[in-house]
Amino acid sequence: MHDQVKARSRREIPAVNKVLDALGHYDLPRPLVVGLVRRELSRLRAKTEIPEFRSIVDLVRRSLAELRASRLRPVINGTGIVIHTNLGRAPLPPKAIRALSETGSTYSNLEYDLGTSERGGRGNYIEKALALLCEAESATVVNNCAAALVLIVRHFTRNKPEIVISRGELIQIGGGFRIGEIIEAAGAKLREVGATNKTTLNDYAKAIGPNAALILKVHRSNFFMSGFVESTSSVAIAALARKKRVPFVEDLGSGAIVATEQLGIAEHEPTPAEALKDGADLVCFSGDKLFGGPQAGIITGKKRFIAALKREPLFRALRCDKLIFAALQATVDLHLNQSTSEIPAIDLLQVSEDELRARAAAICARLPRKPSGLRVSIGRGVVKVGGGTLPKSVMSSVTIDIVPRNCSLADFAARLRASGPPVIGYIANGRFKLDLRTIFPQQDDAVVNAIRAACAKMGANREP
Repeated sequence: MHDQVKARSRREIPAVNKVLDALGHYDLPRPLVVGLVRRELSRLRAKTEIPEFRSIVDLVRRSLAELRASRLRPVINGTGIVIHTNLGRAPLPPKAIRALSETGSTYSNLEYDLGTSERGGRGNYIEKALALLCEAESATVVNNCAAALVLIVRHFTRNKPEIVISRGELIQIGGGFRIGEIIEAAGAKLREVGATNKTTLNDYAKAIGPNAALILKVHRSNFFMSGFVESTSSVAIAALARKKRVPFVEDLGSGAIVATEQLGIAEHEPTPAEALKDGADLVCFSGDKLFGGPQAGIITGKKRFIAALKREPLFRALRCDKLIFAALQATVDLHLNQSTSEIPAIDLLQVSEDELRARAAAICARLPRKPSGLRVSIGRGVVKVGGGTLPKSVMSSVTIDIVPRNCSLADFAARLRASGPPVIGYIANGRFKLDLRTIFPQQDDAVVNAIRAACAKMGANREP
């Protein structure tokens, strides 16, 4: 009897076309929608009871909404985190955007020598410009900083397996990835030295044996230690490396080119030029953090080591495409021309509070107040650089503070995330906050429209 009920239930599962007709037009490719409908209907076949048709359509519609929300799209960042990894890290400079459009929409001389009409080298200009910018003998680029580290480790551990590294620098980066695991995945063995809080020069010296391939120093860019701590300077490690005839590589991560003190930040972030001057043979860092460009792993240092890395078969697998080169080239040029005010990741950190407060007042004046169910005010915020950089540093900022009367803070935040474009803020001290330091002035109208739309939806929900 039970099997008969189940059989009848399964017969009630609607056809794919019937569900598609009920959904109507959807702004996703039809094959994608059809595939999702089939998957949802297939899941229903495993259940003992089948929902009514309307519930099935609602289920599919929710799944489609989740799929559509996962598409890559612009959002408005009101979190107060300038280099927000989850939101795409550094926004690109306008000149980089133009370079992307010009290079991506037509053919380019990516590997073509215009002088000889023969095959040319990929990235020649960028490599020379980066070397000049970082005061290095040479430079090259791969697709991110982790890739740069993998390439370096694979090359130097070809004959000797050990990477000497301080226990206090075995950091974990975003997404659960750990430096030690990345190194081991590249085929090397970790030779950990020192303690978590103290690593001396003698610790390094004792660890360097016949199997040591290189000394690796990893900048603690996403955390700091205080108290009973001691770290060995790059200058001292470099001198030891030269004495022991092993390469010294420094992973800086954040890629600060401009001295962070010039941005009003007390904490100093070491630059590639400083690390090389201190004696590192190679330095690697990210292109999409404080450098302010696209995702890339930039390697600078000794010419002979850079040349050897570029001969590695793995280098081709990790190389960048024409779009990355175009955006990176534009960003490097801005640094060389000292036009860093045109690099958003740097410029956002230098906006005055008076300018932010004036924008906040203009926005608040355009927002509905108490009759609409909102309490709106100008508040204070604390901005973090983000992206695993400058963990001790914060900057004061200005926020739009909102307290909805007819829904929870979490519901209000969800409504703004569902707007077009999505507006992302945060909840603190019983308020929903939008930090204006990470919202571009040209986005203010969209913020106002999103809040008004959320208010209108709140009002509609109150109607019987």
